Amino acid sequence: MAMLQERKASPNELSQWLGTTLGATAYHVRTLHKLGLIELVDETRVRGAVEHHYKAKARPKVTQENWSKASPVAKQAAVGSQLKMLEDYTNASAAAGGFDRTDAVIERKTARLDEKGWTALTAEAAKFLERVDKIEADAAKRLAKAGAEEGLDAGVVLLGFESVPLSTQIPESTKKRTPMKRTRRAS
Repeated sequence: MAMLQERKASPNELSQWLGTTLGATAYHVRTLHKLGLIELVDETRVRGAVEHHYKAKARPKVTQENWSKASPVAKQAAVGSQLKMLEDYTNASAAAGGFDRTDAVIERKTARLDEKGWTALTAEAAKFLERVDKIEADAAKRLAKAGAEEGLDAGVVLLGFESVPLSTQIPESTKKRTPMKRTRRAS
């Protein structure tokens, strides 16, 4: 899906990129198309056959109400899938120099909040994402006006979650530590 959000592709191209069989890839593409998550955007003739090219539709937003109704297993699968995609995306971007700019941002922040603070934080996150959409729309207008295809692809990841302090993940040592005695060496 991430690849099809960036550009159109045929099942054959996707299978080559993903290193999967054409049959398995085509099955998944058909399923995504039936679910309305991708759309057919082009057809080309290749050696007498018709190759279909698909592109992802705008990602549906998961409402708070629907997320609250999802089972814990469904939530874990959705989060795991997104985190794996983010890992692949950021690693590939980093390897290609995506964080080389002096104005690149790579930050992690934790905050101790009450329920009112959590509500304020998630509201600000939603506003920020709306602002990213507006910035992108404004940039698209400028690029179209200039006739430029030189725009750059920017990645923005925003995660808001109840965190587990990393310090709680460090196992307590099961060994008793005794201070080492220093002895003087004779010269």
